[in-house]
Amino acid sequence: MRGFKRWMKCHGIECSDALLLSAENVAAADADAAAEDSSQSLSISVKALCDLKEGDVVATIPKQSCLTVKTSAASDLIEEAELGGDLGLAVAIMFERSLGPKSKWFQYFQILPPFEPIPLLWSIPEIDSLLSGTELHKIIKEDKALVCQDWKDYIKPLLDSASLELNPEFFTVDEYLAAKSLIASRSFQIDEYHGSGMVPLADLFNHKTAAEDVHFTSVSSSSESDTDTESENENANDENSGDDEPVAPDFDSETEGFSESDLELSSTSENEPTFMEMIMIKDVNAGSEVFNTYGSLGNAALLHRYGFTEPDNPFDILNIDLDIVVQWSSSLFSRRHSRRRLSLWRKLNLSGSGSEDSEYFEISFNGEPELELLVLLYVILLPEEKIQELGLASSSTSEVKETPSFLSNKDPECRKKLLLTKSVCRALLSLADARESLYGGLNSLEEDVRLFNECCHAVDSKLYHSLMLRISERRIIEKLRSFASSGAGNFRTNSQTRTRKRAKRT
Repeated sequence: MRGFKRWMKCHGIECSDALLLSAENVAAADADAAAEDSSQSLSISVKALCDLKEGDVVATIPKQSCLTVKTSAASDLIEEAELGGDLGLAVAIMFERSLGPKSKWFQYFQILPPFEPIPLLWSIPEIDSLLSGTELHKIIKEDKALVCQDWKDYIKPLLDSASLELNPEFFTVDEYLAAKSLIASRSFQIDEYHGSGMVPLADLFNHKTAAEDVHFTSVSSSSESDTDTESENENANDENSGDDEPVAPDFDSETEGFSESDLELSSTSENEPTFMEMIMIKDVNAGSEVFNTYGSLGNAALLHRYGFTEPDNPFDILNIDLDIVVQWSSSLFSRRHSRRRLSLWRKLNLSGSGSEDSEYFEISFNGEPELELLVLLYVILLPEEKIQELGLASSSTSEVKETPSFLSNKDPECRKKLLLTKSVCRALLSLADARESLYGGLNSLEEDVRLFNECCHAVDSKLYHSLMLRISERRIIEKLRSFASSGAGNFRTNSQTRTRKRAKRT
């Protein structure tokens, strides 16, 4: 850590004397665990040495000290190869690592783990055994396949070019995956010119859900007023950077996390911001850890992008795929009936935003299904004569011109109560069973809880976090069952308590 502090000073990074950068070696329970998970060998935290007050500037970070495609020694190579976004940043990281002590960021790399233990780096057998049935199983396998294809399409040609003289040892598939894991969990969107990049010091603050202490606020250089621009670094790798690489959108593109935070740009001239500031957004007592937040993310998103989970995470959600609903419908009705009712539901266009094109439905932390799912179930279960009575019979081939009576109430809470018929509640119970069956039926929730309590994080962090994710999801299924069993009587005015924006699917 001393070497890193000297490096920061040499590169103009100012860290307040009120902050303590603490690095501790994490002793694995055994040598095999330490060898397998070298990413966990050093634990870094940022603590307050004295009372910090809201508005205190605790760090100033020049943009030139950040590792980006523009500041890397590989910038010409990246530009000539036309590698954009996170693909270019991954090449920059691999190239700088290949330089060893000659790299401008050598001391910075010394405090970083070689990789972050996100599921993208797990083996396929581990993904199949540990994540089966969870929100992440299919997504991680797709991510892994796409990233490996990226390596073949974009990185391997660089190695095959004799003129570049790259050290192949630092540009393997594993090294590319490692670089991608660092980008996923640590990169920030800096500005339009630099794109996303690695920001030394800023990435050392640990996450705590709904407990952000330090914040980055973007200040427009062409305006007198401050403006917040969410860098949403769920990695700054999402839909933001015009990336050439065909990486699964949620892994590389959702910008909602490391730091829903913003960048405060200060400048020596009106048009050229040159550094960033980290500002306290609330008081922190001496001795306490100073936290950033990766955003209002459930455990599936946290494990997907950052490699960890949190117990009793209030932002957990569960998704029920549309395919599960269609399979349930087809088990009760003809395929023609199911197709017609699904088409009718899509034409209702409840939100006016095309959300009916979604391939999944969210169940909240409290077990409450979203309105769109309730409407779909209600429409599927409506008798044909009721469809005729409501004037919806011709709507399967045309737009719905008038709002059906069961949706005419403008209060969403009242609409949900009207939709929660006995048959809809029975359907919800069936969907809960269908969703539960995806876990394979090998263990019950109680068995998963027992295994989790016996699991040691230091020995097997992959099992620990996958069990946490599965338990979180299965508890939501239990709550969904309770919701459905008690019908409308179980319905609470959750609109008053659901203040967060809906978490995006990972």
